[in-house]
Amino acid sequence: MTQTDIKPFTKEDLEKADVQLLRDGRWGNARVSVANINGKRWTIKDFSDRRWLVKNSFAKFVLWRELKAVRKLHGLEGVPTEAFMVTPHMLAIEYIPGRVLNRVPKEEVSPTFLEECEEIIRSIHARHLVHLDTRGTSNWVMQVNGKPALIDFQASVDTQGLPQKIRSFMEDMDIGGVYKKWKKYCPDEMGEFREKENERIAKLRKLWVLRGYFGVKKRNAKHGKPIDN
Repeated sequence: MTQTDIKPFTKEDLEKADVQLLRDGRWGNARVSVANINGKRWTIKDFSDRRWLVKNSFAKFVLWRELKAVRKLHGLEGVPTEAFMVTPHMLAIEYIPGRVLNRVPKEEVSPTFLEECEEIIRSIHARHLVHLDTRGTSNWVMQVNGKPALIDFQASVDTQGLPQKIRSFMEDMDIGGVYKKWKKYCPDEMGEFREKENERIAKLRKLWVLRGYFGVKKRNAKHGKPIDN
């Protein structure tokens, strides 16, 4: 057995652990929780109680895709670096402590923070991956050290081998999500280049059909108490 075959914990360990619900996405999305096991916190995405067709087709597809994305990004700063399948319907991902951006006061979001968000996106693209859900604030985290992190790679796409035009279009959608935050938090500091790029990408985005979650917005989700560290 190699080191990569050794799972940090089992389903039985999880059942005994301190677990806090973050979001129950109903029938078509995972139940998302945070578990504290052996002094380390993990984000748990669980489709176990979903309908048979969901958990044995769509769920396996998106969980394995996110697993591969995290592995592809191993070693980068500002993204989760560990993930493994607890069961065929449950994925554990390294939890990044901090506050999701929608819970951070506007005055705490600086130009430096946003520049670092751009660096994260460019580093991801350099690994031939696109996130495709960067426009909202729930996937961006302000870590306890004040630096940004990007989480939730369930909608990501491996761009290796894709035509350059398609790859560039998807990458524009990613970086456009950061320019949107410049416009919201630091509009006076974004500069002429970002202003023009934001306008260009906003026009391109009208062609982008996958808005929300694979084109389907998350509705009627049950949310647990937010975690701010």
